[in-house]
Amino acid sequence: MTLDSVIVSAPDNFVIRDALARCFEVVQEHRHIVCSCSGGGDSDVMVDLLLRCGAGEKTDFVFFNTGLEYVATFEHLEEIERKYGVSIHRIDAIKPIPICVKEYGVPFWSKFASDMIHRLQLHNFQWEDESFDVLIQRYPRCKTALEWWCNVITGSTTQYAIKRIPYLKEFMIINPPSFRISDKCCTYAKKKVSERFIKNGDYDLSCIGVRQSEGGIRSATYKTCFSDGDDIDHFRPVFWLRDNDKEEYCEHYGVTHSRCYTQYGLARTGCFGCPFGKRFEDELKSIEQHEPKLLRAANSIFGESYDYTRRYLAFREKMKRKQKKQ
Repeated sequence: MTLDSVIVSAPDNFVIRDALARCFEVVQEHRHIVCSCSGGGDSDVMVDLLLRCGAGEKTDFVFFNTGLEYVATFEHLEEIERKYGVSIHRIDAIKPIPICVKEYGVPFWSKFASDMIHRLQLHNFQWEDESFDVLIQRYPRCKTALEWWCNVITGSTTQYAIKRIPYLKEFMIINPPSFRISDKCCTYAKKKVSERFIKNGDYDLSCIGVRQSEGGIRSATYKTCFSDGDDIDHFRPVFWLRDNDKEEYCEHYGVTHSRCYTQYGLARTGCFGCPFGKRFEDELKSIEQHEPKLLRAANSIFGESYDYTRRYLAFREKMKRKQKKQ
């Protein structure tokens, strides 16, 4: 296989051709690759891209089962295996999400916000409307979370400051959470599972399906598609693809997606009913219609977060109307 043989059938789209060229180069430079295959749309393109660039014989495809997966996701993984003639290893979570929620707390709004709230709760924070200088004296070992709460956060995470979430601070001062909040479900169901799997394998390259244009803290963590590592390099094959590039790629090469997208109308896959999804209400309706057995589980695991989010959104709308009148 040569780069010319890969590019010759590519669409006349510079971004796609550049992604193919870069992927081909990276694949040629590495001997043993691990690819995290989630069953989502970006992951679908990544798998096709890697295999199109000759990664098949040197790549292990893995799926990290969080314990809260759609039936449609498992079906789609089997479709990928049949279509490309590959095997996708199913790896169970260190701690399934239901257990993580019981031990650490439920996810709320976003990973970053949940992490900050979790840190504050660990220090018995009283949700006080005081300056950072005052609060750091009361909670001297909670600096990072207090910076978030007081809107003095600096560096690359300023875009996740609490002031970027309208009226959340005001809401929490009036309505302190009566339940534990945490982002640890992702840590023990995905992050640490992946780290352990990679550590136990003889890999020199890890691939994940992250695109810069998708937004969120995960994509904001990376500035480019490739990162050198001491023991293993990290590659994001679809990083530079925009939505229109991704759509063109799928149409040109016949990449198909999970029923979560094509029938359920979801914008994301992953853990069903995840409160990090701002459209969780729509997702719950879709779950009720297409996989109703999962609805009771979602409400049982994440119910407190759903209720708190609904109360916050109602409060936010009330404050917006009040501000508009003023």
